[in-house]
Amino acid sequence: MARAEVTLEVGDDGVAIISMSNPPVNALAISIFAGLQEKFDEATMRNDVKAIVLTGKGGKFSGGFDINVFEEIHKNGAISALPNASIDLVLNTIEESKKPVVAAIEGLALGGGLEIAMGCHARIAAPRAQLGLPELSLGVIPGSGGTQRLPRLIGLSKAIEMMLSSKPIFSEEGKKLGLINSIVSSEELLKESQLWALDIAEKQKPWIRSLHRTDKIGPLSEACEILKVSREQARKTAPNMPQHEACLDVIEHGILHGGYSGVLKEDKVFKDLVLSATSKGLVHVFFAQRAVSKVPKVTDIGLKPRRVKKVAIIGGGLMGSGIATVLVLSNISVVLKEINSEYLLKGKKMIEANIQGLVTRGKLARDKGEKALSLLKGVLDYSEFNDVDMVIEAVIENIALKQVIFSEIEKVCPSHCILASNTSTLDLRLIGEKTNSQDRILGAHFFSPAHIMPLLEIVRTEKTSPQVILDLMTVGKIIKKVPVVVGNCPGFAVNRTFFPYTQAAHTLVNLGVNIFRIDRVIVKFGLPLGPFQLQDLTGYGVGIAASKVLRDAFPDRTFRSPVVELLVKSGRNGKSNGKGYYIYQKGSRPKPDPTILPILEESQRLTNIMPGGKPISVTDQEIVEMILFPVVNEACRVLEEGIVVRASDLDIASVLGMSFPSFRGGIVYWADTVGPKHIYSSLKKWSEVYGNFFKPSRFLEERATKGMLLSEPVSSSVASWARL
Repeated sequence: MARAEVTLEVGDDGVAIISMSNPPVNALAISIFAGLQEKFDEATMRNDVKAIVLTGKGGKFSGGFDINVFEEIHKNGAISALPNASIDLVLNTIEESKKPVVAAIEGLALGGGLEIAMGCHARIAAPRAQLGLPELSLGVIPGSGGTQRLPRLIGLSKAIEMMLSSKPIFSEEGKKLGLINSIVSSEELLKESQLWALDIAEKQKPWIRSLHRTDKIGPLSEACEILKVSREQARKTAPNMPQHEACLDVIEHGILHGGYSGVLKEDKVFKDLVLSATSKGLVHVFFAQRAVSKVPKVTDIGLKPRRVKKVAIIGGGLMGSGIATVLVLSNISVVLKEINSEYLLKGKKMIEANIQGLVTRGKLARDKGEKALSLLKGVLDYSEFNDVDMVIEAVIENIALKQVIFSEIEKVCPSHCILASNTSTLDLRLIGEKTNSQDRILGAHFFSPAHIMPLLEIVRTEKTSPQVILDLMTVGKIIKKVPVVVGNCPGFAVNRTFFPYTQAAHTLVNLGVNIFRIDRVIVKFGLPLGPFQLQDLTGYGVGIAASKVLRDAFPDRTFRSPVVELLVKSGRNGKSNGKGYYIYQKGSRPKPDPTILPILEESQRLTNIMPGGKPISVTDQEIVEMILFPVVNEACRVLEEGIVVRASDLDIASVLGMSFPSFRGGIVYWADTVGPKHIYSSLKKWSEVYGNFFKPSRFLEERATKGMLLSEPVSSSVASWARL
């Protein structure tokens, strides 16, 4: 493994080249900061050095601060582990250097990498280099002067946009904004940077210290108005993210009191935020997403992924068309099969609409959209299946139909072809039991809408070959999904874990709690939609079918509510026909529909679970707990049975598949912060009053009793590792 180091070379021209090396992205580890300080001190003292160029080896400047340090701080609370880079290195050593410093940027300069570059006196970049400050996505703010220097270099509005969105820009845009002084080819980058540095030393080019600039900030009244509007926007779009307002406060402080005072304020606020619950949750999700790529006995046994160039999709409905969309956008040819010309045309039109939508919103160039559509071919039979590398079946959730399809495709597809099902709940062993190809059958469970939702749940049986799993994981990464490998059981990991979510919400309704209040409370907690608006959006048919499978699988812990059947009977079908729990009209937000109250009262009469026939009284906190603790309870069973490789896999699946708030770290991480003992005692109390739906699982009881975290690894003797 390559060692993290900083090197110094002085050329005949008197320019010292200081190079960072810490593959793969030259992350700013503690040793890199120390090395930079040492080499800058040496270059400053040497009489043969006139100017300095700072660069990164391996075609990248720097991907930013080493986030592993955050993880260590979160474990032991030792904030002293953070280097004082903002003042000592970036300000005193680089920006206030008596010799000009030029940053030579290639590949990327993100986070601390860009902050160090902004402390230099000029920035020369290669084409398409990425520049950004993504710190807010980790619950903190830029901590090495970024909140002060970026507004002074590119203007307040654009700087706020870059920081609050955490999205990078390319060097070409950076040049237009004033962040980059010049763009040259990678081959000329060092040479041009050396010449620029010498020109500054010889007073041929301006010697600019970013922190001293005010020309891009504009009049104070305008700056205050921009900050006010940004604050209002942050409160609406990120109400649970304290780092957004903190960032704006620090920017404002620098504008009012000067850049140096702003840097000191930034340093303090940054250190406070590092220890916040939000940062801990977001950093956990960051590492959880990276951990899913490591699957025992799949990614660690020397297998190489096979290339998937052509995929057949059976079924062009909502899911099939969405899957086809992401494949063709990733340059993979798709054969779409339907049962008749009408359905095929409808499926192709949905794919065209998906791609046209991206073009219209400016997220895809028109020519790229046209190229993607050229990779799509529609068929009504299996004649085009003889050379496909993978088939994804995406028909309705009917086990007999799926069995027929898999028996047919086994005969017509090549022997290496992956046979995948997009089923969301059905047993993969049953789907493939009538074939002789059970080693290449697995689940490719996309989430709706498939071309937008980032999760791909890869479901393996005990017979699925590691090669097939690895191949699908690779396809998942190519199509920009996050693949999570899970075991085979009804509902798999995500739908299995979250089936109590809707049932718990219905339990509360039948106990007399207002549904619109429930939705408001859950949105305030951090989910984008409440459980009832989500039902309206996904459609009642999907929910009814999925809940039947899960009710049949887990009859001992389900609550059957008649609400949805009563809604359908009254002519409602959610957003699809404009009437559900809410009223949907084009061009306006969904509005609660008070006329559903008689339907809810009828459901309450039928279930008859209100104590003494009167609605229960609950706080907002109790609503959150009564809806989410049953989800945690089922997550415990998923962990105990070894359905996921590790607890953090369930965290990332909950965030990406169910939109569980990322700042809370995922379902298991959040449960550990709440405390297994509190969850166990609450469920036990509710089960005694309201029945078995709330009964704590054995795993939860054991962890609560022993004072263990839910996320602690399950011993292999307990988990059914045959599933994985």
